[in-house]
Amino acid sequence: MKRRDLLKAASTLPLLSVSTSLAIPGTAQAASRPFRRVRPSDPGWPDAQAWQTLNAAVGGNLIAVQPLFAPCTENTEGDACANILKSMRNPYYLGDQPAGTQTSGWLGAWTSASSAYAVKARNAQDVAAAVDFARRKNLRLAVKGGGHSYLGTSNAADSLLIWTRGMNSVMLQDAFVGQGCHGRAEPVQAVSAGAGAMWSDLYDAVTTVAGRYVQGGGCLSVGVAGLVQSAGFGSFSRGFGTAAASLLEAEIVTADGKVLVANECLNSDLFWALKGGGGGSWGVVTRLTLRTHALPKNFGNAWGRIKARSDDAFQRLIARFITHYREHLFNPHWGEQVHFSPDNTFQISMASQGLDGAAAQAAWQSFFDWVRAAANDFELAQEPGTWVGDSRGYWKVGGDYMQVDAREGASAHHGWWKGGDSEQVGVFIHGYDSLWLPADLLHENDGRTLADAVFRASRYKKVDLHINKGLAGAPKEVLAAVANTATNPAVAKAFALAIIADGEAPAFPGMPRRSVDDRAAREDAEKIDLATAELRKIVPRAGSYVSESNYFNASWQDAYWGENYAKLAKIKQKYDPDGLFFVHHGVGSEDWSPDGFERLRFRS
Repeated sequence: MKRRDLLKAASTLPLLSVSTSLAIPGTAQAASRPFRRVRPSDPGWPDAQAWQTLNAAVGGNLIAVQPLFAPCTENTEGDACANILKSMRNPYYLGDQPAGTQTSGWLGAWTSASSAYAVKARNAQDVAAAVDFARRKNLRLAVKGGGHSYLGTSNAADSLLIWTRGMNSVMLQDAFVGQGCHGRAEPVQAVSAGAGAMWSDLYDAVTTVAGRYVQGGGCLSVGVAGLVQSAGFGSFSRGFGTAAASLLEAEIVTADGKVLVANECLNSDLFWALKGGGGGSWGVVTRLTLRTHALPKNFGNAWGRIKARSDDAFQRLIARFITHYREHLFNPHWGEQVHFSPDNTFQISMASQGLDGAAAQAAWQSFFDWVRAAANDFELAQEPGTWVGDSRGYWKVGGDYMQVDAREGASAHHGWWKGGDSEQVGVFIHGYDSLWLPADLLHENDGRTLADAVFRASRYKKVDLHINKGLAGAPKEVLAAVANTATNPAVAKAFALAIIADGEAPAFPGMPRRSVDDRAAREDAEKIDLATAELRKIVPRAGSYVSESNYFNASWQDAYWGENYAKLAKIKQKYDPDGLFFVHHGVGSEDWSPDGFERLRFRS
């Protein structure tokens, strides 16, 4: 299916069945409800006095936002422009700009855009003031902490941005019990974080300093709040579950401007929705508390790059790895990724937890021996191997594998992984898709059905299998915790998330660089669609991970949340009946125009 056909199909999809009725704009039922948000050019846009009142309410922290590359528009040779260009590959720099996004756009989908104004929130009261203002003035709201959304949900032109970056406190809890849960829940060790905290902040406090583990994301500059609301996978999710499954409590400002606490004892329906129901749809999360775990003694890695000398040899290599994975790696100890490329290269970039050096090496030995014994068929482009080390130092900034945020005044524990993470900063996406691969495929026809599909897909584009983003094979307690989240239940039966994606260097509006080659980018996007189609032949209704998915997915409700979507839609109607919080392909977004400015239908 062509991308334009996907968009056409999306526009004609019927609403998913929910136990609500619709009120058509213009009827008596909907007469009192606004159905078009205002822009700066509209008569209803707040005047200067109104903005001044909001500024006073938030302690002088209202910002008139300028586009990220505004200094370059004024002078492409000036120091200000040069500084921005120099910082384009620093994710912390981009996150520190009110107009910054970690992705510069997506072909035919969205482009990074600055809000008209931003509230640099310090606390829940600032957030509540901004929410009240937006509701009363009928404004388009955007919410941003880390700004890592591939789908562009953390930015919107002509909007009021609630920017939580400064709310980044982190506090360890030795015996946490949620509000209203005393006498109903046992105290547990936990960590509380403000909405602007990043995983680098939590890993430093919880693991490096305190010697415990918190389940978070693999990319250190990702915001904690956004990842938890979208499920959240890290290198060791197979052993510890999703970040959402570790959520114990959240403080959130809802559409009515109230500051609520949500946990298993208070507002439990909203609490469930926050655990994987998608960021930006439920309100503004201002604080989260996550369960922490005993830290495994060791974390480790496995690597290697093997190039097959023929298509036939590559097919056999894929099949051999799938068999080896099923027999030796399909367990809670292994995560991260393997990659299959059109040039017949197989790359290993995996991570381990809870294994010593001998056990990690033993898990791979027979596969490495098989490859080395077939020198006529395979070339070792990178010598394969394994490493195991003290887990407490795994996220310590420095060394050969991590880039340090060297800006003056930057936190000493802020850094990012070299290689993959560096390449993604500011990327302009040509195309992106993901689908969960059921563990049954590892056994079907002895894995050959899967191997053949991966080979066919790799003829078009590189296929990445993210082992850590499929939870089949996880411990029973991990699966039980994940089952109590809003995430698509397909994740519990999947052995991996297949991701096929590509893009190019940053292409922010106003950036002095060559323009995007639309024709080449479209051709690249078509290859991504063709590769994904090969995998869909064996998994026709595959689920997809909301944070890493196709912007044009016409079946997004089912793909992201499966059977959970109807329940999520009811909760959305309860807490945000007028749709103040809108994001692309978020719960309830089918009621709105693609830009979130015009309401097409009402529910009552």
